[in-house]
Amino acid sequence: LSQQALLGFVSRAPRWAIARKFPAQEEMTTLLDVEFQVGRTGAITPVARLEPVFVGGVTVSNATLHNIDEIERLALRIGDTVIVRRAGDVIPQVVGAVLDQRPADSQPIVFPLACPACGGSVERDEGMAAIRCVAGLSCPAQRKAALKHFASRKAMDIDGLGDKLIEQLIDADLISDLAGLFELEVATLAQLERFGEKSALNLCQALSASKQTTLARFIYALGIREVGEATARQLALHFGGLEALMTANEEHLQGVDDVGPVVAAHIARFFADPHNRHVAGRLLAMGIEWPDPQPVQSGQLAGQTWVVTGKLESMDRDVAEARLRELGARTASSVSQKTSGVVAGPGAGSKLKKAESLGVPVLDERAFLSLLENRS
Repeated sequence: LSQQALLGFVSRAPRWAIARKFPAQEEMTTLLDVEFQVGRTGAITPVARLEPVFVGGVTVSNATLHNIDEIERLALRIGDTVIVRRAGDVIPQVVGAVLDQRPADSQPIVFPLACPACGGSVERDEGMAAIRCVAGLSCPAQRKAALKHFASRKAMDIDGLGDKLIEQLIDADLISDLAGLFELEVATLAQLERFGEKSALNLCQALSASKQTTLARFIYALGIREVGEATARQLALHFGGLEALMTANEEHLQGVDDVGPVVAAHIARFFADPHNRHVAGRLLAMGIEWPDPQPVQSGQLAGQTWVVTGKLESMDRDVAEARLRELGARTASSVSQKTSGVVAGPGAGSKLKKAESLGVPVLDERAFLSLLENRS
């Protein structure tokens, strides 16, 4: 055990052990068609439509084909008999075609020369696999995906604004951009199919409540390519305000922790777009606001890394992590030798055991609340 502790852990596994799985169950079916979906960043993803087949405990009828390079690697044609499995026993995956069963009337898979959602231009970045629609939020598919991301729990957390409702709003042409959400009125919403006045009132109240947010959440909600929650937090702490971030050049952006040349270029390009700047300004004009990000103070938890696990009674884990970050700590999802402390609520499992084996300090909820009180 002492040698195991010395070897330690990487992000998802111990260095001193290996896990093996039985080979995934594979079945054969027919590739009926390939459709193309447009995501939030404009990436056009081919999706295989399969003759339904029972594999790995579920019936599979769709599977992503990722990109044009994957289609070429698998040498797929519409009408092929294909081998399907669930990668990691979860995600449906096309393994390849059974070439000796290829029908004479099979058809090649042709990638669209224009966006399948809006008919706009598409392009492929040099050295990248994805082909993207360049229309931005004028593309209805990208607008739907952007709104779903904007409303999600870790972004603006708009209660009651689900995927189906967002699609209704876009299809009815009631929203043209993110800011349009906050212009919706009860009377307009109540006219939507299967949406009564009470539901409309609840949604308007949820929209109003979501205007009180944090700068990090707002940056994440904008849906900038390659900017996740952690990067959004670092940007908020570094710049302290949206205007400073919007006017930063790539060199300045690379001075932020975890921001390299690629991410810096995506951020700079996003805010250089007049439409994106206009939407951000409209959102602020709608009343979205946040407290100033608190700078990391010395003498608290600066330089430390903490993990929260289990279920806390006084707050959820997102709030607990936010409180730790307010004290200067970085939060992580896994325990390692670099972990400074673990907050463990009831139901804590493998992360707690790992912390104990490594000798990492563990606080229960009472001790954690005492820590917050003493350092606030």
